[in-house]
Amino acid sequence: MVRFIRIISLAFVALTMCCGTAVATTTPFDVYEGSNLRKIVQRGTLVVGMELKFWPFEYVDKEGKPVGFDVDIAKTLADRLGVKLEIKDMEWTGLIPALTAGKIDLIISGISGTLERAKSITFTSPYFTTGLCALLSTKKAGDVKSVEALNAPGRVLAVKTGTTADLVATKKFPKATINRYQDETSCVQEVVAGRADAFFYDQISIAKHHKQNPEATKAILTPFTYEPFCIALQKGDFDWWQWLEMYLATIKADGTLDALHAKYFKDILGK
Repeated sequence: MVRFIRIISLAFVALTMCCGTAVATTTPFDVYEGSNLRKIVQRGTLVVGMELKFWPFEYVDKEGKPVGFDVDIAKTLADRLGVKLEIKDMEWTGLIPALTAGKIDLIISGISGTLERAKSITFTSPYFTTGLCALLSTKKAGDVKSVEALNAPGRVLAVKTGTTADLVATKKFPKATINRYQDETSCVQEVVAGRADAFFYDQISIAKHHKQNPEATKAILTPFTYEPFCIALQKGDFDWWQWLEMYLATIKADGTLDALHAKYFKDILGK
């Protein structure tokens, strides 16, 4: 019996030593070699996922080329990293699955950092801050003075599937009927036609849609939520996340971010 215990003890010590050796052989250099930062630099191309239907953040010009605030953020990022940029245009609901599956390196597409999303993907600090606002139908919601009035039976809300507006509407407006659509344009058309009381989206977009439809709509442009637009990356890659944080800190400090903000939003927001 004593001999058996000694044999088991020796085996445990040997196993512990082996495990300790295996752990010790993993160096910071090994972690760096396995990071997406290293892989992207070696590949020479940064692949960014976007939905090119979100003016003025990302859309296509008359020649079909990607343009917009987020596009310029991605171009500057790739340039500072010393690699080429490849933009993959895809449906909004497919962006996070594509990121987690490794089909794209980053999402730069007006994606809001939320606690729920942060369970499955990692976010940088914000590069743009906005909030949800409301586009109202003058025909159906002409009497509405605040978004709180929309949480009532008979009210119809249009939201884009999978957006933070979708999540917020479900939680904060349980008494209203919520209709979900695949694209922003369909939501706006519902409001303009008087089939929906309101459409929730970011401040920039709501201002634009009201300007385009001044007779059929009115806008509540005071945000009722906090929406930090962040760069999204895969979980577990500290080196890549740290480089992105340094990139954002740099373009904030050297005036690049302010210049891009003025380029795309000065005429809309007046600042």
